[in-house]
Amino acid sequence: MITVKLQIAILQIGMEAPHFTGDGQQKTIEDLFCSPDLSVGLHGHLTFLSVLNSFLSVTAFLGNALILNALRKESSLHPPSKLLLRSLVTTDLCVGLIAEPLTVIFLMAVVKENWSICHYAFVTSLITGYTLCGVSVGTLTAISVDRLLALLLGLRYRQVVTLKRTYVIVFTLWLLPAVFSSMHFWNPLITTLFGITYIPLCRAVSFFSYTKIFETLRRHQYQVQAHVQRPNQTNQLNIARYKKEVSSAIWLQLTLVACYLPYGVAEALQAVCGLSPSLYLAWSYAGTLVLLNSSLNPILLLLEAR
Repeated sequence: MITVKLQIAILQIGMEAPHFTGDGQQKTIEDLFCSPDLSVGLHGHLTFLSVLNSFLSVTAFLGNALILNALRKESSLHPPSKLLLRSLVTTDLCVGLIAEPLTVIFLMAVVKENWSICHYAFVTSLITGYTLCGVSVGTLTAISVDRLLALLLGLRYRQVVTLKRTYVIVFTLWLLPAVFSSMHFWNPLITTLFGITYIPLCRAVSFFSYTKIFETLRRHQYQVQAHVQRPNQTNQLNIARYKKEVSSAIWLQLTLVACYLPYGVAEALQAVCGLSPSLYLAWSYAGTLVLLNSSLNPILLLLEAR
């Protein structure tokens, strides 16, 4: 439940009702984050984060480009499973190629006090972040369901989970976050409501899928022991490979939660206490941790592939 609430908070950044200053002037979230009042004295930290995000942009792009190339040559994976994995890696590639450079532009605009560029960079990075976050969470959920179906359907799995159907699912997973994130320009409440329903639903489906997987594997192990039977070598290799694939997916899920957790806490504190220079700084560091996730995922995939 805590994770669900924090995931909702991630997608709610910038979606609160308009803020008012002491003299009654209305301020948007862009005005608050592109403000000399909040960033004063933080230019050193923001410059450091700009350099760090520039480095992470390169590592995320190169690491995920390497994984995409490896997946192109991989022939042992079922094509629909490979497509889902490629979708996830492409999301991380876009973080390095688009999201992190936009973050660097935003941070440097604050340092240089170029508030016009700051506003545009902030809003653009906001929408990009909503979209890529939604795609990542949705794709990880689809991967968990794919692993569950592979276990439950057995020989029927390849007939039910086809490449054509998976393409439709991947297209939908990219379209929905993009459309609802763009609604921020028209009515931020729509984007908020989408996050409130979409993220908890994805978390619940993933949790159910992995719980069902562990229960089924444990029951299978008990049945083998009860009949004192040793499965043939092929089955042993299949089960071992399947467990490795499930382990990889779970590590990706846990890493995402760990990287997003501080960001969710910062957003929750902002909603309760309001935005202050200290929270502004904490939000900036936590945002960098979120982007770090896209550089860590290729490492996890490479380690699991060994």
